[in-house]
Amino acid sequence: MHDALFQPLKMGALEARNRIFMAPLTRGRAADPMFVPNEMMGTYYRQRAGAGMILTEATGISTEGLGWPSAPGIWSDEQTEAWKPIVEGVHEEGGLIAMQLWHMGRIVSSYFLDGERPFSASETKAPGEAHTPVGRQEYDVARAMTKDDINRTLDHYQRAAENAKKAGFDSVQLHGANGYLIDQFLRDKTNLREDEYGGSPENRTRFMREVLERLVDVWGADRVGIRLSPNGDSQGTDDSNPPATFGAATKVIEELGLAYLELRQPGPDGTFGQTDVPKQDALIRGLYSGALILNSDYTAQEADDDVTSGRCDAVSFGRPYISNPDLEKRIAAGADFNPNKDVPKSWYFPIPDGYIDYPTLEEEQAANAA
Repeated sequence: MHDALFQPLKMGALEARNRIFMAPLTRGRAADPMFVPNEMMGTYYRQRAGAGMILTEATGISTEGLGWPSAPGIWSDEQTEAWKPIVEGVHEEGGLIAMQLWHMGRIVSSYFLDGERPFSASETKAPGEAHTPVGRQEYDVARAMTKDDINRTLDHYQRAAENAKKAGFDSVQLHGANGYLIDQFLRDKTNLREDEYGGSPENRTRFMREVLERLVDVWGADRVGIRLSPNGDSQGTDDSNPPATFGAATKVIEELGLAYLELRQPGPDGTFGQTDVPKQDALIRGLYSGALILNSDYTAQEADDDVTSGRCDAVSFGRPYISNPDLEKRIAAGADFNPNKDVPKSWYFPIPDGYIDYPTLEEEQAANAA
């Protein structure tokens, strides 16, 4: 069943055993206050190692760039060492795992910065409120990054990439989506700069290019990927001309020869990130020759159809992997998915409940037979 999804896929130096990928999912289970991964996270990722490739939850590259309670980091030796057994567990199950590198930019609350303001491409403020350990807090007005800030952040990305390599990951993915720092530079609603990093779409891709060049220097282009969300508003980050902006970004990605590009696209009505802005995957498919991964609230049949037609090379599933640790086996068997209870507490609260306690298909069948 769904044969196209179970064909192997070569992406640069990577070989995925199927085309059902696990999308990045922030889960908030790392140990505060040092953002250190733990054994519970190792169980979680090992359970899901049957995915063609796991893209880890967004992982902070620096103290300046991480503003989510109990999210993991990859800037310290302690964090790097703590990731090693997690990666080993996935490898023992025959899986691939890529680390997603994250800088939140203006979405970091000053709570995490000892009262200092976060920075972004320009002096702007995100709508809404930040999630902090002491409750919701209004976002701060970010300050515009100086050249020193940019250079320091490039160094932080490089250090994070080096640490991910030390931890044994198979790849790194740059988080360039969802209104975070890279996205804040790409889109003209949040990038108001008048220097070489602002203005034209080509200039607005400059920071992304410089970060990717650092990652490629560490890993080689054949083990580097990126995630983009080339559509409408995301956390107040938006663009007046998505085809021009993301066409320019895709040309950079193609020029650098990245192994894979994941797109978070809007799903059906009523789903996360819904927008009237047309999907950009056809444009991007025409400009990029690497592996294209789509993420858009897919059903198994829709995923199979898009892989079969050549619209994409793989599909990444997000929320279905929360409650279905063996999602790929359920798809292969045509079995029902466990219901994802859509309770944010189970998504983010740092406890095992709603994290590592979902039954596999085999466990469910055994329980029903008993």
